[in-house]
Amino acid sequence: MTESTPKERKPRADAQRNRERILEHAKAAFTRAGGEISLEELARQAGVGAGTLYRHFPTRDALLESVYRAEVAKLAGEQHRLSESHPPAEALREWMLLFVDYIATKKIIAPALNSMVGGPTKLFESSGTQIKDAIHALVTRAIESGDIRPDIEPLDLLRALVGVSNVASAPDWQQSAKRLVDILLLGSRPTQ
Repeated sequence: MTESTPKERKPRADAQRNRERILEHAKAAFTRAGGEISLEELARQAGVGAGTLYRHFPTRDALLESVYRAEVAKLAGEQHRLSESHPPAEALREWMLLFVDYIATKKIIAPALNSMVGGPTKLFESSGTQIKDAIHALVTRAIESGDIRPDIEPLDLLRALVGVSNVASAPDWQQSAKRLVDILLLGSRPTQ
């Protein structure tokens, strides 16, 4: 007889909805208050019991990490959606605008992420790979279409946006970064 490994069960639809609702409310709460949120209050706001919250996220760190991973997964997943629905240069532009929003979220929850036991290093390493893969695919597609020059390095575009967020102390840095997206893409066009 051969042993069969049990298949991992897909979560029930209601359990998945509860998880997503908790993550949505947790992102908003971490954005407002950093890591100092009441998990019981968060469960109430999400419309679930505390037991449901703790079943999905046994610790505050697990919840915070899941919020961050969900944001990265959404950003990375947008690369596929935009590539299917937009011309190459437009898809790249739209994704870079979403990246600015991602930076804003990361900046807001970074203090809470840094307070995690052991720090966020491993978490940032895995998210960095997803983001690098997404920008690389978008830039490659835009190069192949002739929309941008072949000497453009995908990570240079991201570094420029991250740089604006790191040096900008004004509350409107996001608007500056979003304007920079258009400047970067204009400067990336092939010379005639």
